[in-house]
Amino acid sequence: MRVHLIKEKTVENFAHDHALSKAAFEDWLLKIKTAVWESPQDILTTFGSADLLGRGSKRVIFNIGGNNYRMICKYQFGEKEIHLYICWIGSHNEYDKICNKNEQYTITWKL
Repeated sequence: MRVHLIKEKTVENFAHDHALSKAAFEDWLLKIKTAVWESPQDILTTFGSADLLGRGSKRVIFNIGGNNYRMICKYQFGEKEIHLYICWIGSHNEYDKICNKNEQYTITWKL
């Protein structure tokens, strides 16, 4: 099934505001637009450095730009497509801070 990215503009805005990340996020977006997934394991096939979070969170951590940036997304496999919701984007250092607070399972992007 194809991936329907919710709030693609969020990624574009982040890349715009963090110019060094632009090429890496453009590459990520291209992979998402061509991805075909049938199960969460397929996410890891497309993005070998991604991590699936446990605890039934249905969340994935994408390592972007040589692991300089992290993005937390929630996924929902529907009947015809996979919905991928952006929950959070930031630097690896910022990600470590939310992990220290154990917020990676619940954090939601404030739009």
